[in-house]
Amino acid sequence: MVGPNGEQVGIVRIEDALRLAQEADLDLVEVAPQARPPVCKLMDYGKFKYESAQKARESRRNQQQTVIKEQKLRPKIDPHDYETKKGHVSRFLNQGHKVKVTIMFRGREQSRPELGFRLLQRLADDVSELGFIEANPKQDGRNMIMVLAPHKTNKTKPKANA
Repeated sequence: MVGPNGEQVGIVRIEDALRLAQEADLDLVEVAPQARPPVCKLMDYGKFKYESAQKARESRRNQQQTVIKEQKLRPKIDPHDYETKKGHVSRFLNQGHKVKVTIMFRGREQSRPELGFRLLQRLADDVSELGFIEANPKQDGRNMIMVLAPHKTNKTKPKANA
């Protein structure tokens, strides 16, 4: 048995431990049931549950949500449109978000997936100073998908409401 201040009380019969807990106005909580003999502790269980809930809430608050933004392209994209999309991708990477780049193929474009692959490689090279390829380009039905992730050193703190 462990006392309320963390001190070792020793091996105590259950009846005596319950009586000690009642005298101290505390709860007898089984901490390690697998141990031989089982380890119990005198504590205020309501306070313990409250503090553990507070710790869990605090750890959730400090956790960072990974946001995946998506940018869709076509294989026959105009140079100006490409620059606009590249600007969006670089902005997302600057904000610390991952970017899923999708190239949509239609009709006969599906027979030329190397066009999409080259476009994705070109985009990855253009934004290489901001991010790296997390998932290489792969064909998924009519689409080709690649995931870019920001570099760790480049990561700025994203806004909470973004």
